[in-house]
Amino acid sequence: MRKIGGYTALLAMLAAPALANDTMAELRTGGLAYVRSGDISMAQEKLFISPAEVRVDYVFENTSDKEVESIVAFPMPDIKGDVDSTVDAGDVEADNFLGFTVTQDGKAITPTLQQSVTVAGVDMTDELKAHGVPLLPLSSAAMDAAARLPADVLEDWTARGLITDDEYDNDGQGMKHHPTPMWTLHTTYWWRTKFPAKAKIAVQHRYKPSVGGTVAITFAGEEEYQTQQLQAYRGRYCLDEAFLKTATKLAAAADKGGRTYTESWISYVLTTGANWSGPIKHFELTVDKGSPDNYISFCGKDVKKIGPSSFQMTAQDFYPERDLDILILTATPVN
Repeated sequence: MRKIGGYTALLAMLAAPALANDTMAELRTGGLAYVRSGDISMAQEKLFISPAEVRVDYVFENTSDKEVESIVAFPMPDIKGDVDSTVDAGDVEADNFLGFTVTQDGKAITPTLQQSVTVAGVDMTDELKAHGVPLLPLSSAAMDAAARLPADVLEDWTARGLITDDEYDNDGQGMKHHPTPMWTLHTTYWWRTKFPAKAKIAVQHRYKPSVGGTVAITFAGEEEYQTQQLQAYRGRYCLDEAFLKTATKLAAAADKGGRTYTESWISYVLTTGANWSGPIKHFELTVDKGSPDNYISFCGKDVKKIGPSSFQMTAQDFYPERDLDILILTATPVN
């Protein structure tokens, strides 16, 4: 994949210096995976990505003369407990925190939810279930359940790395100790699918992406940290000189009291498509930056603007060699 020429985009947050605690990290999500079979190929993949939605339309083809039954899965990104989480984890009170849905040939599928938790690679799922503690570590339900654990269990879980003791004042009544979950949640949705002989099936899934970002432009300037950011961004987002020149002007204008622009990041595991037999016969990627006022940069080949805020690339016999990282520069609303 090569660099796009001259397109850019951003998402809105607040105007402030770009400090570490003003950063929200994104979760890297992707597409479907399945038990590999030489008989199943991907005839088509149409991928749509915006800050509001990821939508993927697949057409799979069974090229053999016999029916193939396989497990298809959607691995959700891991969620790690933290004292001060700075990750956009969607709805942290729900198991389906990204709002994942799937259909096959137009009919909704109810996939099986499989979850486990680990600490340092050790499975601790049964430990949490035995004490009635919800598995999603960033949820208030898990925090509340951890706070109700007996003292001996708290001591044991602290020693094993399941929780840590955090101290803060959350109600104006003074500093208190709060047991905080530190385990990692692994979530996968999966279902069984039959691929009829010499036939195609259509599968569509969608979810809300995890969108990270900052409250300002962090790579346009002469400070050391900005130079380091720029070096990393050039490779990750394929920034060209036109985009960099525009970003520098926007940052300078914001410093003088002008309209503020912020960064937003979306990461998609495009190489999941390599799990299927052979290349993707027809691949179509559409990226929407959310508003014509925004700017966008990502790595792609022969990308074309197809609308006021959308860009598209197509390829035949496509084999994804790298994942997709999108940088969007978003303007704050004008009062």
